[in-house]
Amino acid sequence: MLWFVASVLLLCVPAESANAIGWCYHIGECNDTTWPINFAPHCNGTRQSPIDINSSNVTINENLTDFTFTNYNNTGVLTKIENTGRTVKVSFASGVGISGGGLGESYDSLQFHLHWGNGTTEAGSEHTLNGVQYPMELHIVNAKSSYNGDTTLAVQDSSGLAALGFLIKVEPGTTDSPASWKDLTSYLSNITEMGQSATITHQISLDSLLAGVNRSSYYRYNGSLTTPSCQEAVVWTVFKEPIQISENLLKLFSTSVHVGNTSTPLMVNVWRAVQPVALPVQATKSGSSSIKATGLSLCLAALCLALGKR
Repeated sequence: MLWFVASVLLLCVPAESANAIGWCYHIGECNDTTWPINFAPHCNGTRQSPIDINSSNVTINENLTDFTFTNYNNTGVLTKIENTGRTVKVSFASGVGISGGGLGESYDSLQFHLHWGNGTTEAGSEHTLNGVQYPMELHIVNAKSSYNGDTTLAVQDSSGLAALGFLIKVEPGTTDSPASWKDLTSYLSNITEMGQSATITHQISLDSLLAGVNRSSYYRYNGSLTTPSCQEAVVWTVFKEPIQISENLLKLFSTSVHVGNTSTPLMVNVWRAVQPVALPVQATKSGSSSIKATGLSLCLAALCLALGKR
């Protein structure tokens, strides 16, 4: 059961199904083109993710308001980083969550993981914007708070999970930037083999990893998990602005971690191709107001405003 929960939180398949059939991304007879057959009925569904987002075909929805991000400014909520054999996953402590953003209720933030290609030579984001694939994509996985962490129930609900997708591109002319990503990638040398994990001791907040992104500006559609069993249970939010990190830090993902032990291939091209069904996509208005936050940062902002009026 613990492996099932971990797999669901990775937008992944229960272990018993994976072991019976097996799946991979872009090699052999287990690649993502076989999933609709091998992992029916979900992977051959009608609201599969990822998709290409064509900005000229989106509908503006004024109900897509700002999110409230709870404890995203907390530097102690990233607890563990691990090599799952298919991605790098970072787990969160309890008390992290999102609300607003046009969601029907609050969601608990559980973990994030990444999809990438092969350094800067092969792109690896799952979602594409106007046909453009980015080098990497970060997914923050959230489950309805009303389910109290029961992901088995969440994947049976068409909106049981909410995923926040952040495209990542290279920040030109920099090295070891941002500092938060330098700290995060420093752990990759400790998780080179599948199943290895490390406790995160650096003070890294989610806000610092997402710095520079206008989180009031995003696309929204109803889709699915992007790995088997591909349950159509995900409300997707893909932010319009990418995270920017230096080239040397981005390359560490495709040069440090392996799909098994160190004698197995490096983990590269860990992404599902965009799906053929064109799903309806909504978007926020341009120039939306700033992000809401909770906790100390909101209090400090209010204090600064009050002092400024004196």
